[in-house]
Amino acid sequence: MLDSPVTPDWRGLLDALTPGRSPARVHHLELFLDGEVRSAVARRLGLADPEAPGLAMADRLGAEIALVRRLGYDVVRCQPGRWEYPRKNLVTADTTGGEQSKGDRSWVDEGFGVIRTMADFERYPWPDPDKIDFTAMEWLHDHLPEDMAIYALTAHQLEQLVWLMGYEGLCMAMYDDPALVDAMATRIEELETAFTRRLVQWERVRLVWGSDDMGYKTGTMVQAQFLREKVLPCHRACARIAHDAGRTYLLHSCGRLDQIMDDLIDDVKVDAKHSFEDVIRPMPETKRLWGRRVGLIGGIDVDFLCRADEAAIRARVRQTLDACLPGGGYVLGTGNSVANYIPLDNYLTMLDEGRRYAVAAGA
Repeated sequence: MLDSPVTPDWRGLLDALTPGRSPARVHHLELFLDGEVRSAVARRLGLADPEAPGLAMADRLGAEIALVRRLGYDVVRCQPGRWEYPRKNLVTADTTGGEQSKGDRSWVDEGFGVIRTMADFERYPWPDPDKIDFTAMEWLHDHLPEDMAIYALTAHQLEQLVWLMGYEGLCMAMYDDPALVDAMATRIEELETAFTRRLVQWERVRLVWGSDDMGYKTGTMVQAQFLREKVLPCHRACARIAHDAGRTYLLHSCGRLDQIMDDLIDDVKVDAKHSFEDVIRPMPETKRLWGRRVGLIGGIDVDFLCRADEAAIRARVRQTLDACLPGGGYVLGTGNSVANYIPLDNYLTMLDEGRRYAVAAGA
């Protein structure tokens, strides 16, 4: 596994994300790897574990860089500290089992959240952009190898509405208390754009990754017009901030977003779109629909990766690359993220086949 050497090249990654540019090799990109996966990979490859308890910040970040480079990625993720929206989560036992188990798994209560009234809104402890902790970002800015860059997630506009109000609570407030929804949308947009402005002050942050799930397998989570009025303006503003600073703006958003894809491409002006499921549309078909207008990331379905054997995974990777690399604007990865329930061998097989494809193509 992963015998073919890969030298990181963040500029090459940006080229690979751009439709019309032919990449020199296969590039890989993920929204994130679960901590349990990073630990398991480190054990497998004989590397220091960036998730080991008690590590000093410099040791943890150094281990993260070594791990990311060994896996063949061009960028490392860094989320600044002290930027949180306290919310109510539900918790249950993690059924993953084995060395990649988290012990428990949490999710947002889909009913009602911590903000139900204007009084809740007024007393909520909103994050303060002036108190963001950039200590880790500063260390990476000074120590990250020159062939690598940093990315960070931002613009959780609809997600914060759902996480703070609850999905049911948001849907009811859209009709019962639209003033509260307006206040929430305005406040979140102000905070997320302020956060994004601070991100692009760091020169090594080359990718600004909006992350905002807006759909499910048959449509958008709320009406498309609501998204256009209350959600997409935040992404448009964050994309403009990124572009004005010479950075690339990506969007991770789950679900079938056909109704707003033109908005995302032509109005928001995302440079590349992420998160794709076979149950919605396989990646080769997505490439045919939108690949000339926007970059595409991933598409190796997570459910498939969980269930398939090695031969099927290698075949799927080759078929996807055959269909999506021509014409540029495609980067290999999972359909969502490297969750702790994906078998480690299956994840590594996907990476390995991407490297073999590049070698076979003479890259």
